[in-house]
Amino acid sequence: MVDGVKIYGEGETAVRALRGVSLSIERGRFTAIMGPSGSGKSTLLHTLAGLDTLEEGEVFIDGTALSTLKDRQLTLLRREKVGFVFQTFNLIPTLNASENILLPLSIAREDVERDWYDQIVETLGLGDRLNHRPSQLSGGQQQRVAVARALMSRPIIVCADEPTGNLDSRASDELLGFIRSAVDEIDQTVVMVTHDPLVAAFADEVVFLDDGRITSRIADPSADAIFDHLKSLGE
Repeated sequence: MVDGVKIYGEGETAVRALRGVSLSIERGRFTAIMGPSGSGKSTLLHTLAGLDTLEEGEVFIDGTALSTLKDRQLTLLRREKVGFVFQTFNLIPTLNASENILLPLSIAREDVERDWYDQIVETLGLGDRLNHRPSQLSGGQQQRVAVARALMSRPIIVCADEPTGNLDSRASDELLGFIRSAVDEIDQTVVMVTHDPLVAAFADEVVFLDDGRITSRIADPSADAIFDHLKSLGE
């Protein structure tokens, strides 16, 4: 949950990126965030994930108020309870797919839950690519590895910032289908920023931002409904 104000800069040059945004994310749901450039989409996502802080208000993850945490505590919370997927895949080129997936656990020196690992690999269709390095994988496969890595720590929430931005339409549809499967089959919570109505249509709900405020929401969206809504906002 996020409820607050985010300001960049000071004085006359200050930019209010979030203007009293209040948003609760339901567990086991796929939420898409849309809006024009500069509307506050990425700021909202980064704040929700604990990557940025608010000037006013509070962010809660699994009932914990992030402002009450010291730097090390916040780092541990992000590592254990938040998964990240970005437009750039951020894989380690010298590690194979399996090693990239398990990297967060290796850094934290935590044991691997083999059943969980096997379930994620099966859900994301990566079984025949585990020994391949990123350079040997397509863009869609690399992004699936990034999603698997985000899921390995059993995060409370996965935050995805334009995860299909570097993919062609086929790879994009495949990746979104796998994310949808993670939501439906393993009850994962996902929040995704996107500018594409076809991408947002995979979500359970679309939240629209403009000028740092939530302006509207659509439940069970279709691509046509999102297109129509975006057109109405521009009128």
